[in-house]
Amino acid sequence: MLEFFAEMWGFAFMRRAFVATTVLSISIAPVGAFLVLRRLSLAGEAMAHAITPGIVIGFVAAGMSAASLLVGGLIAGIGVASLAALLARRTILRSDASLASLYLIALAAGIFILSAAGSAVPLQSFLFGSILGIDDPSMLLLGGVATVTLVSFAVLLRPLIVSTCDPVFFESQTRRPWVAEQIFMLLVVLNLLAAFKTLGTLMAVGLMILPATAARYWASTITGQLAAGFVCALSSCWIGLTLSYLLPETPSGPAIVLVAGCLFLVSALFGPLGFGGSFQSPSDAEARPVPRIPPQGRTP
Repeated sequence: MLEFFAEMWGFAFMRRAFVATTVLSISIAPVGAFLVLRRLSLAGEAMAHAITPGIVIGFVAAGMSAASLLVGGLIAGIGVASLAALLARRTILRSDASLASLYLIALAAGIFILSAAGSAVPLQSFLFGSILGIDDPSMLLLGGVATVTLVSFAVLLRPLIVSTCDPVFFESQTRRPWVAEQIFMLLVVLNLLAAFKTLGTLMAVGLMILPATAARYWASTITGQLAAGFVCALSSCWIGLTLSYLLPETPSGPAIVLVAGCLFLVSALFGPLGFGGSFQSPSDAEARPVPRIPPQGRTP
């Protein structure tokens, strides 16, 4: 066993992959946790597809570089998120409907541009990422996104918790409640771009959502879910990379997300808040008869 790990760590690309996924897990875990807590899991999937046209245009214009993907993805992601928020505030559409409409338009535009670019686009790398071939600019992108994310959460953690637990109270106490929302969506876009470079457009959101949903079965507090989400994300990355090394024909991105899916299923079955735990849904609590306490008689 030790010889196997020594052999695997003897390759520089494996060491870089383990370091890159560790940094990505640190950055993506809190974002995924708040997406799940705020019931925006599908919004993360929508934003992953919304950045597609920007990424494709950036690649066609300047190649598969970290700078071009970052600029193109940021413009597309921020544009879709801002326009969705504007439609939700100024029109009859709610935020989920406006975001779904815009992400479908963006996804169709991205596929159209991808098809028009033809064979010049490395389709497998675009769909599944290239974690084993990550370069220095991509490592700097991961480190920069992780730094921005952690600093932002250090400043916005309290507003995010309040707006998540009691959005009505948060809006009544804040002049511009949408500022925290937009900064959080910006962090979602940044982490999706970082994950896209390593896991691809199909797998990026998997590492963001699956460890966070698995963590929900193990912790009932927000800080506990943040810690458990990081552990699940890091375990998924390390086990997935090891499996991809054992099975050379297996892409690393799908292996990592598949391990995260297995952790989710195990958590749902055996977690203290899953099937095997003592969690009681509100409907079950209402359906269960409440024992009556007989009234005490007066003492003479």
